[in-house]
Parts: sequence; C-alpha cells; structure tokens
Amino acid sequence: MTTVKDIDARGTQHCETTTLGLLLRHQGLDLSEPMLFGLASGLSFLYWNSKKMDFPFLGGRVKPFDLTRNLAARLRLRLQVQETTSPRKAWDSVAASIDAGHPVGLQLDSHHLDYFGSKVHFGGHIVALYGYDDHTAYLVDTDQQGGAVSTSLSSLARARAARGPMTAKHRSFTLTTPKNMPAPHGQIVPAITACADAFLNPPIANLGHRGIEKTGRLVRTWLQCTDDPQRDLPQAASLMEKAGTGGALFRNLYRDFLAECTELLDSSHLRTGHRLYAEAAVLWTEAAALIKEAGERGDAQCLVQAGTVMGDLARIEREAMSALSCLKGA
Repeated sequence: MTTVKDIDARGTQHCETTTLGLLLRHQGLDLSEPMLFGLASGLSFLYWNSKKMDFPFLGGRVKPFDLTRNLAARLRLRLQVQETTSPRKAWDSVAASIDAGHPVGLQLDSHHLDYFGSKVHFGGHIVALYGYDDHTAYLVDTDQQGGAVSTSLSSLARARAARGPMTAKHRSFTLTTPKNMPAPHGQIVPAITACADAFLNPPIANLGHRGIEKTGRLVRTWLQCTDDPQRDLPQAASLMEKAGTGGALFRNLYRDFLAECTELLDSSHLRTGHRLYAEAAVLWTEAAALIKEAGERGDAQCLVQAGTVMGDLARIEREAMSALSCLKGA
C-alpha cells in the first residue's frame, strides 16, 4: 500500500472545498471551508432545464472546477491540471504523484464509486486521492459520504472515464503554494466584490438574482413538469439541502464565510451582507421544505408559497450583493 504521509483526512460539507482543504493543508495552509468557498467566489445561482433533462435543476454555486480555478488565481497557487482520454495515462499520472508524496484532486462521476450512497450520475464530483494498493484507492470525500473512504480501482477507473454533463477527461490536479503567496485574508474584498458583480450582472436570465426571480415564477408549474411528482420534487428539495451544499443551496456556507469576514474587517456593508444572507439561508431551507411537501402531497399551493419565498429571496440576495459590491470603495 502506498499512501501520502501526514494527511489530514478531514471531510467537510462540499466535495470541492473538501478536496481543496486537504490539498492546501498538506501545503501548510489551513483555511475553514466557508473561507475557501468565499475566497473562490463560489456562490452563484443557476436555473437549468433542457429537453434532455427529466426535471429542472437549481444550482447554488459556480460551475464544477471553476471554484478551484478561482481560488488558485486569487491566492496565486500553482495549479497543475492533467487531462487525457487514455485511462492508462490518467492512472499513471496520479499514481506518480502519490508515489512522490503529493495528494491529488480528481473530477469524476460519483455514480460509480463503491461507497456512494446515492447512485445518481454527477460528473462534477471532486475527491482527493491520497493512497492506493493493488486493488483499492483511498480517498477523502465529504462528511456525508464518510470522509476517509475507499473504492476499488476498477470503480475509480469507471468514474474517471465517465462521459456526460459536467464530466471531464480523467481530470486530475495538484496545488502548490508559492513562497510569495498573498495573505489569504487580504483577498477577501476582491473575492466578495467579484462574486457580487457576477451575481448582480448575469449574462442571461437563468443566473444570479434574475435566475432566482425566474425560478419563483416557474416553480409554481413544477407539478406539471413531471409524471412522478412524489419522486422528482422531493429529490429536487434534497439536492438543495443535502447534496453537498451545506444546506440552503450553499447559502449557509456563504453566510458563515461572511460571518468569519466580519471578525476580520470592520465594514457596515459586510455586516449588512451577512445579516441578509443569514435571512436568505433560512428562506432557502423553507423553500426546499415547501417543494418537498408539494411533491409528497400533490399540493400546488405549496409551490405557490415556494414561488413567493423565492421572489423574496431574489430581492434579499440582490440587496445583500449590492451592499457587498460597495466594499470596493470602502
């Protein structure tokens, strides 16, 4: 068995920040999960529905791997990414990194992993690999999935080779901290303002505050969007609350990031943003509960209520991000 020494196998709430946290702790940089998420300008909103999809999807963060790219750029980390169509080259690359004493991040389809409880295809899942033997890969995933876990090498190969929405070609990556790395806390303001600008000025109506407002209108029709509302609506609610989001569609994580920032920076704009995101987090959990109830009971009135809550959320988050965007001149 070959493993990287001194791994802090700490599973947290979201897959990508769990992996980033492990890779950076191995480099001697220990940041909280909310701080990693916030410094990466991770918060977003997406309403996604296409002809190929069985049911609409609500996303609360930037695209898979954009979070890693954002954090690396913000902290001037050396991000080395490998992609290949060859399974053999893909494995040789990560095995060489482990042999050299460096943990590796992997993007893959969680459906194929032995330990994964929910067998749903998700090609944007990210885990950290820290060891292997002749038959088994040793990984760190979220707390929900077990933290330090293992899966067969064959299942890992299938997960990495999967194709479909959000998948990558056997993507693996490592992070290295430079000697002249800027102080992470000094990057809080640009990280927040970049996130706010993207949220307030979305290029299409499915994103940002416009996307939340649009969802508030469309969610009222969700009973007509499915042949099996008792399956699809509770599953949509579960994805909002439990699918590695930290609860409330990532709003809990961003609320906690802003709370941590208020301990470091004295700003009324920051305190306003934190107060409003604390309010938004509660309302997102309420909206998810209403969607779940609508599916279980077939009650359209619950979706009307969810739509009203989302209308309030569009306003609250717009106000929060407008306040946070003012940090530029603070």
